[in-house]
Amino acid sequence: MPPIRALKLIANPVAGRNARAQIERAVNWFRERGMTVDLALTGARGDARRAAAEARAGDFERIVAAGGDGTLNEVINGLVPSPMPLAFLPLGTTNVFALEAGIPFELEKACRIALEGEPLPVCLGAADDHRFLLMASAGPDAEAVYAVSGGLKRLTGKFAYLASAAQVLLARAPRPIVAMTAEGETIPCYGAVVSNGRLYGGRFTIAPAASFQEEALDVCLLLRPGRLTLLRAAGALARGRPLTPPVARTFKACQLHLQGEAVPVQIDGDYFGRLPLTLRAVSGELRMVLPVPEG
Repeated sequence: MPPIRALKLIANPVAGRNARAQIERAVNWFRERGMTVDLALTGARGDARRAAAEARAGDFERIVAAGGDGTLNEVINGLVPSPMPLAFLPLGTTNVFALEAGIPFELEKACRIALEGEPLPVCLGAADDHRFLLMASAGPDAEAVYAVSGGLKRLTGKFAYLASAAQVLLARAPRPIVAMTAEGETIPCYGAVVSNGRLYGGRFTIAPAASFQEEALDVCLLLRPGRLTLLRAAGALARGRPLTPPVARTFKACQLHLQGEAVPVQIDGDYFGRLPLTLRAVSGELRMVLPVPEG
């Protein structure tokens, strides 16, 4: 692989804590190794997507996204389809992709992987025309993402999501959803998580057989209504146990359509509107820079 001389760094200065200082350290780390770094700092939603779209026409060997999963999602949507490799520096609140891919949270180690890692093709999920790397979901967890306090998130990180989830649980029972497969099966449910990776909300495993390289999405549907079902599902995830019937049904799908009245949707940790929504697996659009396996 030829040496990297120029890279585009798209960074969110308010992702997590001390993000601005870590971004400056990353810029210095790359420049000390002889690289030209074109830095784009985001200031509002959509900035990362626009910066990535503009970078497609630039003379860069690599794009690096620095922030949380939401920042990474924006960069992907601005970049694809493109052969330009995309690397990630985890600075955000949860950083599910870094946990999934084995990217370390120590900045210098993550920078080294961004520079020396292996660009590999990954499958993406598509929510209508929007791409996602991790997951899309509809129902109670998306309701919690919609209701989360931005100020509390900045102050407490993951605790803000837990507080919002508790508030949603007490406020109302889950709304009904209808999931329709490409084969024509109709499945009533009360929550849907469509995953491209194994992890959910951090280190919880909801789709143990999922893979970024597989051209399919892993679907988990909550089959029963009521708050008790949500508590049982949360308890199973906390204990590292799979969600199984009669509480949930899991399967793989290349396409899934979801319908439900006023049911919220979240994608990669950010609110994405409300149902209906069609989800599908898309390959051949992106190469992610991943750690080289040891040995």
